[in-house]
Amino acid sequence: MKRSEFLKMSAMAALSPLAAKAVNGNRAISIDKALMSRLIQANDNQATLLLQSVEKDKLQFSRMIAYNIATLAAAYCAKGSRYYHQKAVVEKLDILVKFLATAQSEDGTVNAGNLESPPDTAFLIEILGPAAAIMRNDNSNDLQQVQHELKQIMLKAGEGLVTGGVHTPNHRWVISAALAQINHLYPDRKYLDRINDWLGEGVFSDADGHYPERSGIYSGVENAALITIARLTDQPWLYKPVRKNLAMYYYYIETNGDLVRNDSRRQDQYEFAARPATLLYLSYRYMAIHDGDKNFSAIAQMIEATESFDKDILSRSLFNFMDEVILQQQLPAASPLPDRYERLFSTSHLLRIKDNDTSVTLFGGVDWPLIIASGRSNSPDFFAYRKGKAILKYMRLSSVFFSMGYFYSDGLEKEGNSYVLKKKLEVPYYQPLPEAKRKADGDYALSPSIDGRFWNKMDFSNRPVSNVKTLETIIRFTENKGTVQLEFDVKGMKGIPLTMELCFKEGGKLSGVTAADANGNSFLEQGTGEYRNGNDLIKFGPGAVGHKQVTNLEGERYSTHFGTLRTSGEHVYITGTTPFKHKLVFS
Repeated sequence: MKRSEFLKMSAMAALSPLAAKAVNGNRAISIDKALMSRLIQANDNQATLLLQSVEKDKLQFSRMIAYNIATLAAAYCAKGSRYYHQKAVVEKLDILVKFLATAQSEDGTVNAGNLESPPDTAFLIEILGPAAAIMRNDNSNDLQQVQHELKQIMLKAGEGLVTGGVHTPNHRWVISAALAQINHLYPDRKYLDRINDWLGEGVFSDADGHYPERSGIYSGVENAALITIARLTDQPWLYKPVRKNLAMYYYYIETNGDLVRNDSRRQDQYEFAARPATLLYLSYRYMAIHDGDKNFSAIAQMIEATESFDKDILSRSLFNFMDEVILQQQLPAASPLPDRYERLFSTSHLLRIKDNDTSVTLFGGVDWPLIIASGRSNSPDFFAYRKGKAILKYMRLSSVFFSMGYFYSDGLEKEGNSYVLKKKLEVPYYQPLPEAKRKADGDYALSPSIDGRFWNKMDFSNRPVSNVKTLETIIRFTENKGTVQLEFDVKGMKGIPLTMELCFKEGGKLSGVTAADANGNSFLEQGTGEYRNGNDLIKFGPGAVGHKQVTNLEGERYSTHFGTLRTSGEHVYITGTTPFKHKLVFS
């Protein structure tokens, strides 16, 4: 959509969502009346709560302040809202905006986890910008004071954003999107210059479509930001990486809306920070309508059918629809989504297979050397399996081999009809330093051991090694019409205890396994186990038991600081000792 067309549509932001048609040039546009009515009703429900809870001197600063302002602004300005042009709403808006002004530092930034943070300020502006835009389009005299106060907040924030820095890749585009919002309302060349300065670095998208952080959360952030920049600064080239990312992320969406997260480099690679596909919904909807894309339309409709859609979209997105009027349009006719696919993402070594109601994830792409840090892929969850509501959240493999902990594959390769994960661990003992490398005061470099387990002032890289112990793990994965076989072959040092950890989603029922102990642990000692949730069933086995020690599976990287990666769920263990060969079938 051209900028002139967008501005023409923006002037319609006070449009009643119950209107059947809008006009874009010479083309008639159908408004999704049913969805807009649901959005207004859900927003009104939130506004009702805010009218009861927002009180002067009883507010705490967070990003929710911006959402509350946007929610009330939408309620006041939407003609179908029961709060349309009610002065009680303006009174609460005034309280919130005045409070927000007190949270700004001298440079216009806010403290939100990070101190005097340009990126966190930008996240606020991305919400406040649409709120300010729909209030301006409403043009009510009652809003003039609130609009003036909000303008001062945004202009002050803009000063911090045209000079402020970032921490992570997505921050560049979030700041640029916020500046685009400010410039859209209060044009100034300095905002566009700063946006173009950031864009001059280039927008990275790998061969599969990942952004640098390879994260569902931050793909949602970056897609939304790039769309905002593209539409408000007339730079349609920015839609290209968005299309690529959204096309890829279809394969990451489970039928219930969960996002596959194994290959993320950020916090969502672990379950406690997982987010659903609703965070991508507005981008799918926008691009489906903008491009007339039938596949994106189908994906948007799939997300609309998930349980989290009401909470994540309906209750907090009316202001987006009123600001980005294109979102109000009916989705294009949708293409049928495939009943089966098999897709290997080579850049992150992630395999996704779907066969009707069965989906499979296989992952072998952690970042080596393995470092536990934000921005690094380090999830030990190498396998997941779902049949409808019956969900194996993850499978892990751990060994008691010099406290190396969980198995992490050195990539994922296809061999014939199978896929293979493998890793060879080598743990040495260290000999005395050569005489030429010795220091009389013993003050050697603080450095990592060769195996990466720990650091010490031992100058490890210059030491000869001996007594090297090895453990080689090979896992061969084969799938046929939703049935999966995993063949384990672990060899090298003999007598090493191994533990397979299977974590099923809480709320289901296990059978064929031992009764859970006080810690919620069960063992599949032999035969086949079953996990049932509703009418859906996963069969898995055969089992084995070589020991029953199932604590401290994470290894020294975590145990040194008393960390754990254990999650909620129904935990089942299969154990053995090396040399270990075992075939495990899921169906």
